Amino acid sequence: MKQKSSGDPTVPDPVDARLGIRLAELRAERGWSLGELAERSGVSRSTLSRAERAEISPTAALLNRLCHVYGRTMSQLLSEVESEPALLVRSAEQPVWEDRSAGFVRRSVSPPHAGLRGEIVEGRLTAGADIAYDRPPVPGLEQHIWVLEGELDVTVQEAEHHLGAGDCLRMRVWGPTRFRCAGPGPVRYVLAVVLP
Repeated sequence: MKQKSSGDPTVPDPVDARLGIRLAELRAERGWSLGELAERSGVSRSTLSRAERAEISPTAALLNRLCHVYGRTMSQLLSEVESEPALLVRSAEQPVWEDRSAGFVRRSVSPPHAGLRGEIVEGRLTAGADIAYDRPPVPGLEQHIWVLEGELDVTVQEAEHHLGAGDCLRMRVWGPTRFRCAGPGPVRYVLAVVLP
């Protein structure tokens, strides 16, 4: 979903700007102050405020915490900032979102639709990337991870799984998870997500 801005570092990325507006709307719909959201999510008020004003590009971990609080998957949240839902999304038009600091690129493969329970995401991690989520965005979320290229270490609660090309792991997520690419090269995988 990452689109290039005008090149001016003071102009927010268009997707970050729409995402910030949507995050502020979700908070306002619940009547929460920044302090209440900070308490519920475990994210500082200043970080939440900066994300809502598109002064920062939210990380995957930050979006995961907010999705948990708002009862949405990351794809659902990101689809809410896209223009119109479609039945077919060509490869070149699939939204790509990057967490550059974590070495994570996420492509929303499925056409976005808030009412559907399943979605497909392509994930890419650079060698050495290590992303930990302290909770699922939706408790009981079903995920299928199919590695296309490279190797991926996945920890679900305390169970560790090493996946190579062609391997597929099915899991229900109730607690912490961790995705790690030990290398030597990057990993590319498909994540199929099904809401409970």
